[in-house]
Amino acid sequence: MRNRDRNESISWNCQRRAVGILKGDRAQATLEVEMKIYIETLGCAKNASDSDTAAAILEAAGHAIVTDPGEADGIIVNTCGFINDAKKESINRIFDMAEYKKKGGLLIVSGCLSQRYGEELYKEMPEVDIFLGVNDYPSLPEILSNHVEGQRAKYLSVYEKGFLETGRRKRMEPSFSATIKIAEGCNNVCAYCVIPSIRGPFRSKRMEDILSEAKLLAGEGCRELILIAQDVTAYGLDLYGELKLAVLLKELCKIEGIHWIRLMYCYEDRITDELIEVMAGEEKVCHYIDIPIQHASDSILKAMNRRSTKASILDTIARLRNAIPDIHIRTTLITGFPGESSRDFEELMDFIESQKFERLGVFTYSKEVGTPAARMKNQVRESVKNKRKDLLMTKQLEISLASNEEKIGKILEVLVEEIEEDGSYIGRSRYDAPEIDNSVIFSADTICMPGDIVSVKIEDAFDYDLVGRMEEENEPAK
Repeated sequence: MRNRDRNESISWNCQRRAVGILKGDRAQATLEVEMKIYIETLGCAKNASDSDTAAAILEAAGHAIVTDPGEADGIIVNTCGFINDAKKESINRIFDMAEYKKKGGLLIVSGCLSQRYGEELYKEMPEVDIFLGVNDYPSLPEILSNHVEGQRAKYLSVYEKGFLETGRRKRMEPSFSATIKIAEGCNNVCAYCVIPSIRGPFRSKRMEDILSEAKLLAGEGCRELILIAQDVTAYGLDLYGELKLAVLLKELCKIEGIHWIRLMYCYEDRITDELIEVMAGEEKVCHYIDIPIQHASDSILKAMNRRSTKASILDTIARLRNAIPDIHIRTTLITGFPGESSRDFEELMDFIESQKFERLGVFTYSKEVGTPAARMKNQVRESVKNKRKDLLMTKQLEISLASNEEKIGKILEVLVEEIEEDGSYIGRSRYDAPEIDNSVIFSADTICMPGDIVSVKIEDAFDYDLVGRMEEENEPAK
């Protein structure tokens, strides 16, 4: 048996054992030595969900999760390997964490960068003791118990047999807002993207497992559920033979304690009339949707191997806004894709000017080895990419400010996130996802706590923030 095949076989057995541990079969746990483990998470919400899962698996096997790397016997760096900037950040953070090894202990690198470049990193980074891929977190307890001091190892298995449900997560973020990963992997083969080669094919999580996780989160005080996957709108197609996101939303809305449900990473061509109807009709579903359209030029969309066209994107936006007048659409764009001409870019500028997306982010194209786009001719110069990104974001500043100014005088439902030293509060409206969107800064005579949902009258607006005062007749929602 080849070494890689052997590692994959070991990993599959470890995964089954870890699932047993999490579901209460402690007799299967073989770990004898407990460790204090610190987990550093980089990248997207999917990585954060993986870290939560890893933390739960480790705790169930007898380890302790700590918040200070200086206290840890082992450090896990959960890396991102999506684009060049993310890769650089991950590598720098690995070296930062390696400084703690001078005091002893293990350094473990996991996640997308490890999955993608594990073989090369193993040779180039002797500081790292263990490399794991994105599918190897359930194997951690046995990997740690079998580790021999002074020896290095790598486990970069491929798991393509369905979504492996491991049970409870240990929340590494505030309990009042939580992501739920409803699928793993991706079947879309966008010309610029390495995710399918890292995370494998699209695999939906069983609906009953999603609902069970959501109920546990609600019981822990979670108010907001954020549904995530590489393609949320494809949910159920592989498992049930049809799109099931609308059905899933209806079931999630029945769970007591959940106040907001948010959709991230939706593909335009799978936003069905049924889904829009549920979004419009279910009070708990936020009138917010994240649709990464990437571009508006048909020639660039075709080169990207996107299924959308400019016409289909316009149609979907119109259907959403007609059915849900206050819908806030977040999108992301890629500028500087190979072959993007000045005319293509002007078309993109005109598109965002006409559509006025409430939320928008821009990436410059990142040339990723192994992707079709990396082999394309007419690569755009970095200076041109950056200039185009700046122009797009400058235009978006105007659009965002205008959108925010329309909210002055309105009363918004706000989820409290932070208490400032001066007694003011920072929160988010239904129209904003955590970390990437706008904040609402407000004052109140009543004491609020993180996780409260309160009514705030907006008094002023800036490019990306709103300012207001809590309506005192509305008590904080507990």
